[in-house]
Amino acid sequence: MAILGEAERAAALAGLAGWTYDAARNGIAKSFAFADFGEAFAFMTRVALAAEKADHHPEWANVWNKVDILLSTHSDGGVTAKDIALAAEIERIAG
Repeated sequence: MAILGEAERAAALAGLAGWTYDAARNGIAKSFAFADFGEAFAFMTRVALAAEKADHHPEWANVWNKVDILLSTHSDGGVTAKDIALAAEIERIAG
């Protein structure tokens, strides 16, 4: 899959509220906050199912009500359309 150029990446991120490019980790990232751990874990479960279906898995961390997500297509060396598609699905899940 082709890595998105800077302009393509910026255009894609413009349609994904709160997602930013993390140059140090060569991916797109967003933090989500929930009412409590149960809501955060339920969100992660729904994202895990979507990620498995897409065969594209996030780097993420969870502490109590917070979930930090980084998406990068490591096999291709950066951000691809696959990352943008999964980010859009994560947004849909987050509602």
